[in-house]
Amino acid sequence: MSEARIIALDSAELIGNRVNRILSEWCGGKNYLIKAECPRFSTGEAKCVIRESVQDKDIYILVDVCNNSLTYQMLGEPNRMSPDDHYQDLKRVIAACNGKARRITVIMPFLYEGRQHRKTTRESLDCAVMLRELETMGIHSLITFDAHDPRLQNVVPLMAVENVSPALQFTQALLTEYEDLTIDSNHMMFIAPDEGATERVVFLATLFGVNIGMFYKRRDYSRIVDGSNPVIAHDFCGSSVEGKDVIVIDDMIASGGSILDTSRQLKQMGAGRVFIFSTFGLFTSGLAKFDKAYEEGIFDRLFTTNLVYQRPALLEKEYYFSVKMDRYIAALIDTLDRGETLQAITKPADRIKNILAIYNSK
Repeated sequence: MSEARIIALDSAELIGNRVNRILSEWCGGKNYLIKAECPRFSTGEAKCVIRESVQDKDIYILVDVCNNSLTYQMLGEPNRMSPDDHYQDLKRVIAACNGKARRITVIMPFLYEGRQHRKTTRESLDCAVMLRELETMGIHSLITFDAHDPRLQNVVPLMAVENVSPALQFTQALLTEYEDLTIDSNHMMFIAPDEGATERVVFLATLFGVNIGMFYKRRDYSRIVDGSNPVIAHDFCGSSVEGKDVIVIDDMIASGGSILDTSRQLKQMGAGRVFIFSTFGLFTSGLAKFDKAYEEGIFDRLFTTNLVYQRPALLEKEYYFSVKMDRYIAALIDTLDRGETLQAITKPADRIKNILAIYNSK
C-alpha cells in the first residue's frame, strides 16, 4: 500500500488542517500534510514549490475554487483571487509533482465552472475543458460534491470522477436540531426550487417517504443579464403545502434571490416551517437579504456545508447551521488509502434509512 499524503492549497488550508487532524487521530498521530507554496512575482505570475518528496506517494490535493477571501500583490496592488486563479494554482501543484507521485487525486468540492454545463450558443464550455486538462496532466481521479450537472463526467470516461452527495450529513443535521418533526406525507414535503434540483429532491423524498413539489422558472428569453436570461417568476407544481414543514433543496446559493423567492411563495401558500438545504453557500450579494427574510419569517433555518469558504459573519447568524464535512472527506481519503471501494460511503441511502428508523422510533 502506498503512503497517502495531502497537499492543501491556501484556498483549502482550514479544511485541510481539520482533515489532517482527524486522520492523525485515526492513524496514531501520523501527519498527512505536505507543504506546498505558490509564490507570485510582481507581475502576478506564479509558480509552485513543494517542500518535500512526493516520490511514489498517493497525493490528495484539496482546493476550494470559491475562496474569495485570498489576495495577492500584482503591480503593487492587492488582487483578489478568482476561481481561475485557484484553478491555475491547482495545475501548478500537479506540475510541481513532476510525475513522481504514484497517483494524484484532486478533491475539488465545488466543481470549477460547473454551472456552465452545456452550450446553448457560441460559447465556451470551461468545465469540460478543465476535466480534459486534468486528464491530460495525469490525474488519476477527481472527487467533487453535488455537481450542478453530474453528466459532465462523461467528458472524461477513462478518468474516475466521484460526485459525492452530502444528503446524509444534511439529514443528520436536521434530525439532530429538530426533535419535533413528523415524517410523513401529511406533515412534510420536499421542494425543488427549479427543474435542475428535482433529482436531489426525489432522492431524499423517496427515503423520507413524503411527497415533492417543484417550482419552474419563467424566464425572459429576449434579453440576457449577468450571463443568463432573467427570471420573471417562479411557478409551483405540486400538492398543497398548507401547514407542512417544507425542505427546499438546491446545490448552491449564489445571490440567493431564487431560493428566497421560492421560500416566500411557500409561506404565502400556507407552509409551516421552511428549511433550506444548499450544499454551497456562496452568498455573492451578501447576507442582508437573508437577514431581512429571516426577520420577516420567510424561512426558519438555513443549512449549508463547510466545503467552501464561509465568511465569519455567516457563522454568527442565528438562522445558520454549518454542516461539517471534514470527517466525511477524511473517510474518503482513508477508504481510498486502504484500497477499498467508495460506494459504501458515497451511496448513503441505507444509512439515511437507518437514521430515519431510529428517529421515528423515538
